[in-house]
Amino acid sequence: MSLAILRLKAQADRRLRSGHLWVYSNEVDTKLTPLTQFSQGQAVIIESAQGKALGIALMAPNQLVCARLYSRDIEHPFDKSLLVHRLNIAASLRDAIYPSPFYRLVNAEADFLPGIEIDRFGDYFVVQLSTQAMEQHKALLLEAIVQVFKPEAVLWRHDLPNRDWEELPRYVETAYGEFPEALMVEENGLDFVTHALEKKKTSWQFDLQSSRQQLAQWVTDRRVLCLYADTGAWPITAAIAGAESVVALEAGELATDLLLENAEQHQVQEIVQCLQGEVLEGLQSLKAEEQRFNLVIIDPPAFIKRKKDLKTGEAGYRKLYEGAMRLLNRDGLLLVNSRSPFFNEEQMQAALLASARHLDRNLQVLQVSGASPCYPSHPAINESRVLKTMVCRVLPTS
Repeated sequence: MSLAILRLKAQADRRLRSGHLWVYSNEVDTKLTPLTQFSQGQAVIIESAQGKALGIALMAPNQLVCARLYSRDIEHPFDKSLLVHRLNIAASLRDAIYPSPFYRLVNAEADFLPGIEIDRFGDYFVVQLSTQAMEQHKALLLEAIVQVFKPEAVLWRHDLPNRDWEELPRYVETAYGEFPEALMVEENGLDFVTHALEKKKTSWQFDLQSSRQQLAQWVTDRRVLCLYADTGAWPITAAIAGAESVVALEAGELATDLLLENAEQHQVQEIVQCLQGEVLEGLQSLKAEEQRFNLVIIDPPAFIKRKKDLKTGEAGYRKLYEGAMRLLNRDGLLLVNSRSPFFNEEQMQAALLASARHLDRNLQVLQVSGASPCYPSHPAINESRVLKTMVCRVLPTS
């Protein structure tokens, strides 16, 4: 095998040796290996300053992260065989855990496939590619998916903001077969209808499967409010788990329609009340109506997608947390999720505490957890640990 060499500066190999998979452009010895000589998606051998091979990577020479490692064995090139092998390894983990094939199949770097995320809905696969390098190899990836899983259909779901960061076009396109407008999802013994052809919010959040599985201990005989209720996984699971009543607040029209359909399917439409509207406005309306709840579930989109968004994002979370706390009974619970990669557990806890103290309340943290096991994280890449979930008790000071 004859591949071009990407030579690193002295000491720049430390992160890769410790387990990381990324090479930054300022770590490259550009005198020996100018980045301009590489093309998008080109496979290269990464070498230390001493000339020792560290593995095979795919190039994105115009980006800050200019190369991502795919194999530490330079005898195995990046080809369909490698992709088939990685897909089989990823599937073996999920199939050992889940009774039916509904899960996050590939979670990018954590499954040693940087830039690739695949959600599996039985025989239907939704693929998101987030790097220029993988965009160049999507035909090869499709061949591997078809060979391993023999799917009914595969969808390219390339309409997310992170594609902008790598100057990639946004689009949604059926790559293989005929993709249905509506999808069935099985989660924790329940069936739901969701939608993969529209915006991300109406797909499915497999990362929360484990949290919803444990919901009964928090909702039994309680009055529950679900914020950002999406297509109904939280409110319907809460109703079936024994909640006295559930109010579900969701802004999206399509998501609201699917929520109502799912509630009727599970015969909990008398327990679940669905309100369509913006969440912060809905909180104000519920407060004006003097409504109170025993538990508020908060599952917002990421407010902090880049480091520069930290200040405004933290303020947004504070406003949301305080609005929810105002609707709690004297001894109430919050179940809070965050998917902001630059908002860690300590910052999330600090924002919750600051919100409680601003309202002259005390806060107890009862449980801290992360994503479901189909969303593994890479121990060397903090950005792969996205979901944080906290269950908190909010009490009066006296």
